[in-house]
Amino acid sequence: MGSLAEPTGETICSKPLGIRFLEYIKNNSISYRTYQAIVLIVTFLAYASYHATRKTTSIVKSALDPDDASSLGLSFSLWSRNNFPRSNSTRITSTNLKNGWAPFDGLDGTAMLGDIDLAFLSTYSLGMYFAGHLGDRLDLRIFLTVGMIGTGVFTSLFGFGYWFNIHNFSYFLIIQMLAGLFQSTGWPSVVAVVGNWCGKKKRGLIMGIWNAHTSVGNISGSLIASALLKYGWGWSLAVPGLLIAVIGLVVFLFLPVTPESMGVDGEEESLKSPMKSNEGFREPLLGEETVTVKDKPVGFLEAWRIPGVAPFALCLFFSKLVAYTFLYWLPFYISRTAIDGQYLSDETAGNLSTMFDVGGVLGGILAGHISDHLDARAITAASFMYCAIPALFFYRSYGHISLYINIILMFITGMFVNGPYALITTAVSADLGTHSSLNGNSRALATVTAIIDGTGSVGAALGPLLTGYISAKSWNAVFIMLMVAALIAGLLLTKLVVAEVTAKIEVSRLRDRSPPRSLVGGFEV
Repeated sequence: MGSLAEPTGETICSKPLGIRFLEYIKNNSISYRTYQAIVLIVTFLAYASYHATRKTTSIVKSALDPDDASSLGLSFSLWSRNNFPRSNSTRITSTNLKNGWAPFDGLDGTAMLGDIDLAFLSTYSLGMYFAGHLGDRLDLRIFLTVGMIGTGVFTSLFGFGYWFNIHNFSYFLIIQMLAGLFQSTGWPSVVAVVGNWCGKKKRGLIMGIWNAHTSVGNISGSLIASALLKYGWGWSLAVPGLLIAVIGLVVFLFLPVTPESMGVDGEEESLKSPMKSNEGFREPLLGEETVTVKDKPVGFLEAWRIPGVAPFALCLFFSKLVAYTFLYWLPFYISRTAIDGQYLSDETAGNLSTMFDVGGVLGGILAGHISDHLDARAITAASFMYCAIPALFFYRSYGHISLYINIILMFITGMFVNGPYALITTAVSADLGTHSSLNGNSRALATVTAIIDGTGSVGAALGPLLTGYISAKSWNAVFIMLMVAALIAGLLLTKLVVAEVTAKIEVSRLRDRSPPRSLVGGFEV
């Protein structure tokens, strides 16, 4: 069997039906590498489907809220006279107005949509803490399956309001709250499962590529919802809801949670990487001791005390505030901003907004690769957040000139905004989830991941909420809010950045003082 341990009856019973079927067809046990591939593919599809359903509400907003000139939020009080010339040809007339969907078709429709976002993201962030706690204690395959099917049900129920002619605001509010609760099961679960199978070698790059599921989900959700919008906004929600439920069944049939449950000994070179003494808060994702030690799940307060968790969690608060404001409001903003003197249709605006996520894919990969190369997570994350500030300014100031300039600036903005967001929620969370202070406890990944992403999700709830109110008066104020948030996110990592710079200076000094023969040894010590 090679690296496969002799399976027991209990192990065989714990294997998903799909895995047992593959082994039956193959007439042999599945290798460790194959298990890793299955884990990466299944978790990629799972979380991409989460984001696809999450993205749909940003697309249907333009159908729910009418193109009323009073609610367009086009008061360019700071930059309008110099940077945003408006011609008579771009003026919206009564013939361009849409009926919208009650109760979102009134003057306060934009604010009500902001309340819907708040309801979703509030329960999502609150549920994240409980999801991490439960994820370290339950079968992650079952837990993730229930979360995905529940997400599909409530996403579809929101769309059913179209066919059943529902105009009660409370209905949509409650549906979004329950959808957010089920959505919170996703991230802690997929990170914990990937952490169980993947080691430290090139973690930033690998998880940066794997984290493309976020942008792939956003892009696919935008394209599906935009394409179906012409048939009625209900379809834009019901179809993605059905898709995530189907993928949830794939998770139930094929997802292997741990090597032990599959009867694999897990002896991989990548799991035995030695830690470096100058990394401080960074430790191997799954060091040898972490795999072998069986300990009780880590408590909530204990996880908060792990060095590096608090500053990265607070940084993610402001980082996700920026990212999720774009996630929920970018199509709405594009459809209400004249680009080269023309207003784009709702479908075109939804499709165009995917360029932000395409830039996010590159940003996540670059941030992971750079942090691996520099061996500095905090420096990389802070640098990207500082670069996001001018990117936001240029997109707001010059994105209206032409469609091509808008696409380029949107792509660059997505790269710098989503880069640190992807890095912190993947590689950094995995680093901190196996910190040496845990004494090799292997049941902390979901809890630590949930704390970091849960705190970030509070910011994700705050950004779209504030945007719903602020945009009704001025989109300039919205972008100022986003730039300030990006600045604060970078500043919160200052202490960690200084520590990383100091460590590198010390290593450089030791290298210069050591004779050539002992350079490598001196670095390792």
